[in-house]
Amino acid sequence: MRSRYDVIILGAGAAGLMCAAQAGQRGRRALVVDRADKPGKKILISGGGRCNFTNIHTAPDRFLSANPHFAKSVLSRYTPQDFLALVESYGIAWHEKTLGQLFCNGSARQIVDMLLAECAKAGVDLSCGESIARIEHGDGRFTVTTDRQAADAPSLVIATGGPSIPKMGATGYAYDLARQFGLKIVEPRPALVPLTLSGADALFRDLSGVATEVIARCGGASFREAALFTHRGLSGPAILQVSSYWRRGSPIAIDFLPHEDTGWLLSAKQQSPRATLRSLLRSALPHRLADALNDRLALDGPLTNVKDAALRAAETRLRDWRFQPNGTEGFAKAEVTVGGVSTADLSSKTMEAKRVPGLYVIGEAVDVTGWLGGYNFQWAWASGWAAGQAV
Repeated sequence: MRSRYDVIILGAGAAGLMCAAQAGQRGRRALVVDRADKPGKKILISGGGRCNFTNIHTAPDRFLSANPHFAKSVLSRYTPQDFLALVESYGIAWHEKTLGQLFCNGSARQIVDMLLAECAKAGVDLSCGESIARIEHGDGRFTVTTDRQAADAPSLVIATGGPSIPKMGATGYAYDLARQFGLKIVEPRPALVPLTLSGADALFRDLSGVATEVIARCGGASFREAALFTHRGLSGPAILQVSSYWRRGSPIAIDFLPHEDTGWLLSAKQQSPRATLRSLLRSALPHRLADALNDRLALDGPLTNVKDAALRAAETRLRDWRFQPNGTEGFAKAEVTVGGVSTADLSSKTMEAKRVPGLYVIGEAVDVTGWLGGYNFQWAWASGWAAGQAV
């Protein structure tokens, strides 16, 4: 015996729960199905357990996609202020950290509980711990058969995310399902992920644990945040940001002197001619990093003995130090996925598939990926809201 619904949502994550709540509050009978034993697992581990739930600087240019214009409509119709109003309506205390990032004062559990309360208020049926056996489409209805039940509806929403963080149960199921319905896939790759080093760059792995503020650049993108050396390569916010733009075979550039004025070394030579490059670098950077850079620049002795041209060259390299990553730490360590279901096959207003009426794709499953710092949650809320208004 099949249960009949107005909409079936696959995935009880950020986008899926938002969509279900919106659809239910519009009077739609909604079912959410997730193979995880509990809803919102990725939400719970986000932001160090405090959920960086949005970013007040959200704008379309903070998102990567094969179509950079696609996200404009959805993001403009459900804003960070809209989600913040929902958070405050539940009395959830929050604070702003650097660069517009908003976090719960308490726990990410508060966001999950809020979404579940919104779903409960709307009469949404939530089925967790269920594996999907098959999905069929005919006569204008989608039939979802799991290991426990069968249900059908005229609308089906794919909100199962991407393959990042597989230990949380993440898979590429959304892409398999999209292909079943003839939707194109933009090749998925890990994003917001540490980069690995080898060859000459591998020497920097001896600096594991050292962090400093830098400007990291790749593919025309530039981020001023902390970089962290690891036993495998490079991490930290600045590196995670540029990793979304990095392609195999490309270098990344690091400015190790974002705090210093141009001509810093020549000025230091005039003011302290007996100083050494090592001592100057140690005044500006963590000592282990300063020593490693000094050893590679190989400018020994007092600055007064070093030619100006050599100091200018050294500063140029310090402001544009090239690393050649040999890869990333993969989906296991990636916070999100770049690529996914092609936006060319979706409505930018409703997230509905153009050639399959009633089929919607939202959240991380779509080829829209935000910067680090709450942007991907805002895309989840906004895309879920848009589909929830349309189903």
